[in-house]
Amino acid sequence: MRQRDLIDQAAARQGRSRSDFMLAASCKAAEDVLLDQTFFGLSEDRFAEFQALLDTPPVVSPRLLRTLSAKAPWDKKR
Repeated sequence: MRQRDLIDQAAARQGRSRSDFMLAASCKAAEDVLLDQTFFGLSEDRFAEFQALLDTPPVVSPRLLRTLSAKAPWDKKR
């Protein structure tokens, strides 16, 4: 009963029916499962290039410095 009430409350907040809410939630969960299991292959050369990109430090820019120095939303005082 509590689960149904929780689902009904969430659906109401989004202005949806329970069925529509459950269908959307199920589709989202299915997409997540499929995306988590997606495999892609790279040739040895392309993998080395990909790994080099991951290992290269980011270019320091004003935007990067601003992002790194910003407080997380949950750390900000209200």
